[in-house]
Amino acid sequence: MLYKIFINNYSFFKIYISLRVEMNKIKYETKNFKSETQQLLHLMINSLYSNKEIFVRELISNASDAIEKLRFHILSTPNLCEHDDIFIIKIIIDKDNGIIKFIDNGVGMNKDEVIVNLGTIAKSGTKEFIELCKSKDFNKNNYIGQFGVGFYSAFIVSDKIVVRTKSVFDNNNGILWKSKGKGNYIISECIKNNRGTEISLHIRDNEKKFLDYDYIKNIVVKYSEHISVPVEVSTISNSNIHKSEKINKGIAFWARNKSNITDNEYKQFYKNISHDYEDPLLWIHNHVEGNQEYISLLYIPKKLPFDIWHNNKNGIKLYVNRMFIMDNNEVFIPKYLRFVKGIVDSSNLSLNISRETLQDNYIVKSLKKSLTRKILSKLNSLANDNLNKYQIFWNTFGVILKEGLAEDIINKDKIANLLRFSSNKSNVEDQVISLKEYTSKMINNQDKIYYISSDSYITAKNNPHLEFFNKKGIEVLFLYDRIDEWMISYLSEYDGKRLQSINKFDESLNKLDNVNIKKLEEYQNTLNPVLKKIKNILFDYVKDVKITNRLINSPSVLVTDSNDMNTQMIKLLVSTGQKVPDIKYIFEINPKHGLIKKLINIKENSKFIELVKLLFDQSMLIEYGSLREPSAFVNRINNFLLNKL
Repeated sequence: MLYKIFINNYSFFKIYISLRVEMNKIKYETKNFKSETQQLLHLMINSLYSNKEIFVRELISNASDAIEKLRFHILSTPNLCEHDDIFIIKIIIDKDNGIIKFIDNGVGMNKDEVIVNLGTIAKSGTKEFIELCKSKDFNKNNYIGQFGVGFYSAFIVSDKIVVRTKSVFDNNNGILWKSKGKGNYIISECIKNNRGTEISLHIRDNEKKFLDYDYIKNIVVKYSEHISVPVEVSTISNSNIHKSEKINKGIAFWARNKSNITDNEYKQFYKNISHDYEDPLLWIHNHVEGNQEYISLLYIPKKLPFDIWHNNKNGIKLYVNRMFIMDNNEVFIPKYLRFVKGIVDSSNLSLNISRETLQDNYIVKSLKKSLTRKILSKLNSLANDNLNKYQIFWNTFGVILKEGLAEDIINKDKIANLLRFSSNKSNVEDQVISLKEYTSKMINNQDKIYYISSDSYITAKNNPHLEFFNKKGIEVLFLYDRIDEWMISYLSEYDGKRLQSINKFDESLNKLDNVNIKKLEEYQNTLNPVLKKIKNILFDYVKDVKITNRLINSPSVLVTDSNDMNTQMIKLLVSTGQKVPDIKYIFEINPKHGLIKKLINIKENSKFIELVKLLFDQSMLIEYGSLREPSAFVNRINNFLLNKL
């Protein structure tokens, strides 16, 4: 009897023994995550994700990307895999063993790729992200899927993850990766006959709802309808399949008729391609036919991507005739619109086009012009039709949009129309005033657009340069973003009107104050000896000393000459490590102010010198924010107080 059993199962024993021999040859390696990766894992597992079902979206998205990459490689290497192979994503629920599997037959990974993709979280910006997680204003759901942490969202519902994968380019064994998310992972070779990746999640005892077929099916319906790869959900028990159902249509979402797509579907598609938790601010979906045929589906988010300042690439995925070619493509829209995410599907580009040849391709250049024009047009419509929504956009992306004035000369006027500012008339820090609105409210005889450069809204609002303009009811725009001084150098005029900094000397102001011109000339002639004396004292620091009518309540102010570099530009260049020559200011004094009247009547030379230097230092503090000799200024103040007391 035992002999028959042995004979009948001999083949099984042979396979079993050969597998045992083979597995004994395999070496297991235990590797530690980096310390910052361990911190991020701890945050994720314990507190980062409140919407736990997101892991389904992330793993389906990763599987879809793996299949799309394989399709791309097949274009240049047709024999890479079987021609009759059906690409599919399978989700298998093994309730008996408490496991849910995500399986794809995509490109797969070799050992090095596994270590890079699964052994390293947030390859850039990890530390900044961890600090952000600790801040009070951090909304943990806004950053799901960013920084390469999407895969690890599966640890929220599982206490162990096992990955088996095999690269389509590797004829050797597959790779096994497993971890409990507690600081290290195990990696080794494994027996895997087919290419692709299989991810097994060992579901936690308190998350068993994720082993329910209908529950998972509803989540998959929610997140995978737009995926261009079939997604199949099955349940198994005792190695037998009980239920199996293809969930989605497997049709490229962007290729569908716009009239048949709901707003919710647009929003869900955005969340999948961007890994954003929030709905987009707006989207632009276009089917273009004719000489240039393409489909574009572009989104503008509500939130600024965390790595926007570290990464100049945008979120544009390129398809050719529904075939994925590459992602994070930077050639289809300019850098100042890099926050835009979406899909471009061209019918005119070659399937084997590369990143190197994209840059010089005339079709791509034409596409870039068209897409840029559509985005700016959509923003202009938003600014005209929905002020509240546009304000959300401006508050989030305005600083980046300003880069376009230097980058995109062709669309400079369109970008200028989208700019927003605060001013001395708005009484709020919110930047809500457009250049068009400003020009519509200019007073009689005003032929310039006036602005003031400063370090902050408060500094601008309280600047003495504004005194004349406030008295005359002339609006002055506030420029206090770090980029503003650089930006304004590319915007010399708007609608035929020159932009003028009130931080600079400007004789044309006199025509806005005709009543006082004669008095100003009288003062200038009377006080010429005093002005020369002041200039001699401040010889090392000033280019000239003049009487001004721009001051009402302040005794003096510093302005740069009309041809000299602005103070804010100097500070910007210094902050970037560039050397700039020392500039000499024009020292303007207000002859009607009490201190200046006192100064004129001082006979004692030492007191005269001290008061001149004190007034200059005060003006320097207001204009530049710091002094060359702060201790000397403090001594003057102390001596002044002692004399008064």
